[in-house]
Amino acid sequence: MSFTRPLLLVLLAGLPLWWWWRARRIARLAGATMSDVRPAMGPAERLWIARLPVSLRSVCLAAWIVAAAGPRLGAAKAEIRSEGISIVLAVDISSSMLAEDFSPANRLDVARRTATEFVRARASDRIGLVAFAGEALTQVPITTDYEVLEEAIRQLRVGILEDGTAIGTAIATCANRLRRAPGKSKVVVLLTDGVNNKGTVDPRTAAQAAATFGIKIYTIGVGTQGEAPVPTGQGPLGLRYETMPVEIDERLLGDIAQTTGGRYFRATDAASLANIFGEINRLEKTPVQHLVYRRYDEAYRWPLGLGLLALALEVVVAGTFAVRVP
Repeated sequence: MSFTRPLLLVLLAGLPLWWWWRARRIARLAGATMSDVRPAMGPAERLWIARLPVSLRSVCLAAWIVAAAGPRLGAAKAEIRSEGISIVLAVDISSSMLAEDFSPANRLDVARRTATEFVRARASDRIGLVAFAGEALTQVPITTDYEVLEEAIRQLRVGILEDGTAIGTAIATCANRLRRAPGKSKVVVLLTDGVNNKGTVDPRTAAQAAATFGIKIYTIGVGTQGEAPVPTGQGPLGLRYETMPVEIDERLLGDIAQTTGGRYFRATDAASLANIFGEINRLEKTPVQHLVYRRYDEAYRWPLGLGLLALALEVVVAGTFAVRVP
């Protein structure tokens, strides 16, 4: 419970003073007597009845002071508002992402798992998904429906797009999705394991265009140092793997990140990739604003009614059972 005018409650302290003043006044009036219309009652009973009207008046005054102070009942409701960040995840699904150097899974499996964990760590951000290989395709437009997004991440497969690595096309596709997105913070997280070898858009030019829209790009190079088993075709028992050098254009990825104000990361195993996503999650945390709404129900009617009842009882008791003299 709270009060609209709590300073009025100070008046309650005046009631004991009034009782003290009244007791001294009665003591000074040596000739004052109290009687009632029922003389058969004993002295103790007459004294109790004689004091009842003034007690009821005290209750009346106290209740009205509380009512005047504006008692109210209510609860606070917190609402979280955040402008949020617009993020597009660009995931390489070229055939080299099937390289099995992220034991016990391949690169794409680990990328799917860590990207899903990244999405689950966001609260109020808008996130989209772009898959790219020799071309780029938007899988999910920017949305806050994380369940749809997670399902789309799980459905990423090698072979649904022309093979190759078109990093410039991927950046252009992400920038096109983000340039009209609401909010000031716009981020691309681009994950690839190769060298730009497809597409008609130069990656550095695409990065410069993204920077003009205020888009920040975090690039992640995926692959171990040295060599890794990479699928080279179909064999009688499935994919045929050959151990080949891991080629990642780290200079290009670093330039893209630097141009847009982002950072370049190198993931050499599943743990480091998870740590990189965690680091990006910390760097791009959404500021959250808490707004508190309070809904009150005015409760002055209860003490007001109690005061009226006490006043009515005083009038009845004073006019029937007790007569105060003087």
